[in-house]
Amino acid sequence: MLLMLWGVPRSRSTAFFRMMIERGDFTTVHEPFSYLASFGRTEIGGKSTDTVSAVLAELRALAAEGPVFVKETTDRRYPEVLADRSFLAEDAQHTFLIRHPRDTIASYLAIRPEASLHEIGFEAQYELYQEVRSLTGREPVVMDADELTGRPVEMVEAYCAHVGIEFRPRALTWQPSDRPEWRPMRRWHAEAAASSGWNASQWSRSRETERHPMFETCLEYHLPFYEELRRRRLVVLRGDL
Repeated sequence: MLLMLWGVPRSRSTAFFRMMIERGDFTTVHEPFSYLASFGRTEIGGKSTDTVSAVLAELRALAAEGPVFVKETTDRRYPEVLADRSFLAEDAQHTFLIRHPRDTIASYLAIRPEASLHEIGFEAQYELYQEVRSLTGREPVVMDADELTGRPVEMVEAYCAHVGIEFRPRALTWQPSDRPEWRPMRRWHAEAAASSGWNASQWSRSRETERHPMFETCLEYHLPFYEELRRRRLVVLRGDL
């Protein structure tokens, strides 16, 4: 099994990755395409790779040995991934994590104030979602980060049911710790490293950067993509589970 989570930047996707580590039944891979784009190389299963095609091959090989979970961010487009119809439709199950762009943009600009419009990631995420949906004929799972932090038990249980894996409640909490996978981009993952679970009070909301000159432009541009994805999100009514 090859399970992908595509999150916009600053969407709590690193915490989701940490939860998947805590499960203990998946080999976890952190942002292989993003690291490749940033550093020219990335490591998967102890092997260093330097092309997108090699990353895709290594992920497939790893998944042939056992369940693999990959967390990736959409602050970039990945044309070679989009062109691999087999990867999108058959070889991997693709899921998505969104967060309101007001919070995403504020948090992103607080770390990278020189960010470009497209780095916020909703446009690239929506494009990937649409391609997966078109190729599979099914609605991929979309989760909202605010609902995930607000109702973690119900949301994670529903996610597990939809992707066909066992729900493991013990994985919802963990010991705060850094991870070797995060070290190349440590400043982006400090909040996840300090976390111990999905308690909403642990997760701050960065609002001071809403005065940034790019904030309103980014919000106006990305909000429609978010709204389309949110309309298709996984909804769990109380009492459903």
